[in-house]
Amino acid sequence: MSDTIIIRGGLVHDGITPKASIRDILIVNGKITRLGRNLRSPAGAVVLSAAGQQVWPGLVEAHCHIGMGPYGTRDLSDYNEHNDAICPQLDAIDGVDPQNPYILAAAQAGVTCVATGPGSANVLGGTFLAMKTQGLRIDDMVVRHRIGMKCAFGENPKFSYRDKSVSTRMTTAAKLREYLAKAREYLAKKKAAGKNINKRPAYDIKLEALIPVLKKEIPLKAHAHRADDIFTAIRIAKEFDLLLTLEHCTDGHLIAAELAREGYPLAVGPSWMGISKPELRNKTFATPGILAKAGCQVSIITDSGVVPQEHLATMAALAIKAGMDPFAALQSITINPARHIGVAERVGSIEVGKDADLIICEGSIFEIGNKIVTVLIDGKPVPMPE
Repeated sequence: MSDTIIIRGGLVHDGITPKASIRDILIVNGKITRLGRNLRSPAGAVVLSAAGQQVWPGLVEAHCHIGMGPYGTRDLSDYNEHNDAICPQLDAIDGVDPQNPYILAAAQAGVTCVATGPGSANVLGGTFLAMKTQGLRIDDMVVRHRIGMKCAFGENPKFSYRDKSVSTRMTTAAKLREYLAKAREYLAKKKAAGKNINKRPAYDIKLEALIPVLKKEIPLKAHAHRADDIFTAIRIAKEFDLLLTLEHCTDGHLIAAELAREGYPLAVGPSWMGISKPELRNKTFATPGILAKAGCQVSIITDSGVVPQEHLATMAALAIKAGMDPFAALQSITINPARHIGVAERVGSIEVGKDADLIICEGSIFEIGNKIVTVLIDGKPVPMPE
């Protein structure tokens, strides 16, 4: 396909303005360069007619684990390290398999950018990355490397390490504080030593990995379902003056006013699953809508492979059914997650200068029976199923 593409006459939902409008979209070298009516077609441009169809931003997932486990089994999964509860040095880029069939399935469903990384077995699990869902080599798919440091509260670390090192919520919080304090001291010693290598502290890969968190270059990406765990994550972030994003927020609707006042980005879900553990007892599809109405920045997530990645739009549709405003639901799977993971300058909306990640479909992405005709990632078509 040519490096220049013009999409003509589609009903464009840009993810920024609530009202859709019929516009043309000019794409050059994988970027959106113009939006408007009756745009001139440059010489050699490929023309895609979207008349009678709808054009949506490529969908963005703020929190998942796609590509981190083998296809069809969890036995050889790379989601979690099970030998150490403290693993901030781990990096998702070393665990993602771009040839995993789940990634292509996500792209064909219009999920064009995802934040993927380690699971929640560990108090500190390592860093997530933001990646496109098309490519052969992970290095070429990365939108932003190390977008957040995964930490986990609640039942998962307790369950995973109850016979080793963690059996209470108090221990989880104490271990996180311990390593943040050690990293702060380590960083102070490095600064004091300056260029004098003889005065520098001995290299520590775990503490090195936490320096970007302390410098507010990346947030703690905190797995927390229960309200008290959410508040513990906030308390620790304030103690150490850190950036924070809150992941899952199952009890979020119970504390919506508090979360709106705090202002941290929220990734809500997955809601399409059973009550598999006690901290999910208040799970409801109403949560994202209640939080959005309270004024929170809300992203809806699949947490794939908990819910298959290709059902991200369905998760938003079910939130609409439970009372969420449709435009807020659209933003919860486009621009809000792009902001949540720090890549909104490139993805999450249809705007000039952004990557040409687009969905062309016959109807609304929230309709179960809707047919997706074309998906573009960086202006390149995704191979669609026959």
